[in-house]
Amino acid sequence: MKEFERKEADIMKRREDAQQRLSKYEETLMALHSKKAEYLAADQIAAPPAGGTFSETTMRSAVKAFTWRLIAGSITFFTTLQFSGSLKTALQVVGSDFFSKSITMFIGERLMNKSQKGRKAGGDSTSRSLTKALIWRLFAIANTLTMAVLISKDLSVASRIASTDAVFKTALMFFYERAWVKVDWGKEYLIEYSI
Repeated sequence: MKEFERKEADIMKRREDAQQRLSKYEETLMALHSKKAEYLAADQIAAPPAGGTFSETTMRSAVKAFTWRLIAGSITFFTTLQFSGSLKTALQVVGSDFFSKSITMFIGERLMNKSQKGRKAGGDSTSRSLTKALIWRLFAIANTLTMAVLISKDLSVASRIASTDAVFKTALMFFYERAWVKVDWGKEYLIEYSI
């Protein structure tokens, strides 16, 4: 009888140890299921990651370039009209600017999109916006000056148009870029998963 009781006690002890190990495995498994559910939750996937990187869609770049051309073209129109005194000259300068600058700004947006430098918390940093504004404006000033000289045939008028554009539109471009930082439309967040 003692032998049966000893074997029974031994088996009960082994069963208790196995149940404790099983309980630990089940806790670990539940923790993994919970973590997996967090990653698969729709609201986790839809929300932009804090500090995450992103890429801009082609459509976003096109809309940014086109919208900027409407704003900047209006300013160039009134500046050219004021300094040249000619509606025809103003329309010609704006018309020549519109398509060439829309395309080149779109290309610039796509090139800048390849770099994550200066992107943080789901948007561009102030220094990135300033850099983009300055780079774009250097090209735009040269373009406007060239077209204004060719169309108005007056370097003095062309210089006044380009210099007025340079100061005002560089600042405006910076604020335009800062406004777009707040717009999530057209951003594709690059979400990294890790367990």
